[in-house]
Amino acid sequence: MKFNLSKIRNTVLTAGAALLCAFSSADAGSMKLGMTTWVGYGPLFLARDMGYFKEEGLDVSLEIIEEAALYMAAVAAGQLNGSASTVDEIMKYRSKDFCFKSVYALDDSNGGDGVLVPKNVKSLKDIKGMEVGMNEGSVSQFWFNMLLKDAGMTEKDVKVTNMTADDAAAAFMADRIAVAVTWEPHLTLAKRADKGKVLVDSSQTPGAIVDVVALDCTYIKENPKDVKALVKGLYKANELIKSDPEKAYAVMAKGIGGWLSDPKEFAASAAGVNFYDKERNNTFFANGDDGEAGKLISLASDIWGKFGKLKMDISYKDMVDTQFLDK
Repeated sequence: MKFNLSKIRNTVLTAGAALLCAFSSADAGSMKLGMTTWVGYGPLFLARDMGYFKEEGLDVSLEIIEEAALYMAAVAAGQLNGSASTVDEIMKYRSKDFCFKSVYALDDSNGGDGVLVPKNVKSLKDIKGMEVGMNEGSVSQFWFNMLLKDAGMTEKDVKVTNMTADDAAAAFMADRIAVAVTWEPHLTLAKRADKGKVLVDSSQTPGAIVDVVALDCTYIKENPKDVKALVKGLYKANELIKSDPEKAYAVMAKGIGGWLSDPKEFAASAAGVNFYDKERNNTFFANGDDGEAGKLISLASDIWGKFGKLKMDISYKDMVDTQFLDK
């Protein structure tokens, strides 16, 4: 009886490789994140679809949930491990019983958010007494109140109508309200239609609207290797954005989908954000309460505190965990 040693060897090697893959798959960590449709979350989809997370031994599930209250409730219930959202947004859900911390900063809005007004309005002081459409309790209200504070005004100086950012833009375009606090693509659409003007956008308030990945504290404690894998995957994603933006935008557009599914639309919207790489994360999270992140948390605490939106006094240490960042 003859044996084909070459075939036997190949069979053994193939079986060994399959077994190794099986063990690797079994050992892979998992993470589930919830978020809305936003260009700034692109790096998460890029790292997932380019295989950067898997290269680090992590399977990441990204779920689009177009309401912060819903994905934060899912995190609290253990259905998700964390979220991608703005710093100010998630602060409203932080409590002694619901612990989560930011482990990576994704981006900041650099023109992606704005205030639409009639063409004759020259400053915020000119909108006194006007009806303003915005989503109360959202980043729009936080940012608008920051602008009002800088102008020596408060919400009492205007008439606020609670509506989503999308509805506010639609109402503005239909002349149902005078002012809308909204975001892209509505700012661009208003410009194309020559409807009113963008009085101020987030490029004039750098570092005020920052998106982060925040993970449940128990998950962080029990899965440190997976959190590190997340961070490494995002580092790789941001390097691709810098080295080959056209390819990166195409992958992110397909991954996120929705109104950002067209790579050209994605690229246009990406012009309104600053993506955060390794160096930017280190700068943003540096110096605790006295650094950028610390001051942003303090500002949000002041604004949301006055509206009674916070469940506890919040400081930098309550919201941030930097142990997984490469220094």
